[in-house]
Amino acid sequence: MEKDYVYILALKLTTGVGDVLAKQLVSYCGSAQAVFNLPKGRLLKIPGIGPKVAEMLLNKEALSAAEKCVAACEKQAIQIIPYYHPAYPDKLKMVNDAPLVLYYKGTQNYNQRKIIGIVGTRNATQYGRQTTARIVEGLKAHDALILSGLAYGIDIAAHKAALKSDLSTIGVLAGGLDMIYPAAHKGVANDMQVNGGLLTEHPPGTKPDPHHFPARNRIIAGMCDALIVVEAAAKGGALISANIAYSYNREVFAVPGELGSTYSEGCNALLRAQRALIYTDIRDIEYNMNWTPGDKEKPKAVLDLSTFTSEEQRILTVLSEFKKGVHLDELCWKTQLTINQVVTMLLNLEFSGLIESLPGKQYRLIQRI
Repeated sequence: MEKDYVYILALKLTTGVGDVLAKQLVSYCGSAQAVFNLPKGRLLKIPGIGPKVAEMLLNKEALSAAEKCVAACEKQAIQIIPYYHPAYPDKLKMVNDAPLVLYYKGTQNYNQRKIIGIVGTRNATQYGRQTTARIVEGLKAHDALILSGLAYGIDIAAHKAALKSDLSTIGVLAGGLDMIYPAAHKGVANDMQVNGGLLTEHPPGTKPDPHHFPARNRIIAGMCDALIVVEAAAKGGALISANIAYSYNREVFAVPGELGSTYSEGCNALLRAQRALIYTDIRDIEYNMNWTPGDKEKPKAVLDLSTFTSEEQRILTVLSEFKKGVHLDELCWKTQLTINQVVTMLLNLEFSGLIESLPGKQYRLIQRI
């Protein structure tokens, strides 16, 4: 594991430092390690840092906990994926509240695939399970990756159907990777790691407490190209996932259900509110996502970066991943450069005609070389 992983994990483990503030600290200081080397006076000048948080960073207790976490991950063959790492899911990077760190076990390269999230009630009916299986079978022609939460009901039906169809599947957990929940799904979880894997934002030893589940849903919503809700009651985790996906500008699909059925209320409500597109068969996905069976993912445009400094290369690489503008703070987070460094280089790149500045401290690549 890289040495910097200890410091990035320490930020995550520091009381009072959330994902957004941690990224802001890294952008101001240039690296996670630099944050822990700052004196109290300079820490307090950073927006969002008060005396209590400054003291927590200075006593360095989190560093000791982070070292133990890294050792546990190495022992259990768990990959640590900080938000700036190339292996971090590309789609999730675009989400402002994306986790600072992910933990992963498995084989799947989830950055080069079509990804469909499938969610629904834990109390799935036979109709719901059969519909889930048909959805996954339809996605086989697209070699899609199936994403869900390993829970009872629709989630586990999606994972099992993916394994049966020889499709990669990833389960996003609400606890540590050594705390499979529910325990009854440990066998499926092990099978998934052969062609897919398990993902979480929580370090080993974290119990799947109830308050972790809504936060888990944002990872599912952020990673997928589209989210399909198969069955859902009027309230519940599936609707939370759907609303988050909708807020992330992901396509949301809902399977229409029988009128009067408890577990059709959520899907029908999404359709009625026009917060989801109707799903009747795979053609709805293909039409709305502009997917063709058997088509290959188009390769990303590659910049010839040989004439630029390493810091400029990092900025241009990040900009090349987004069609729309990228905010200044996000550029700092993803490049691990200070704001002063980024602003200076952005100005030079703008003068060179490679990028343009947009309202709201946004920047966009306009010339691909």
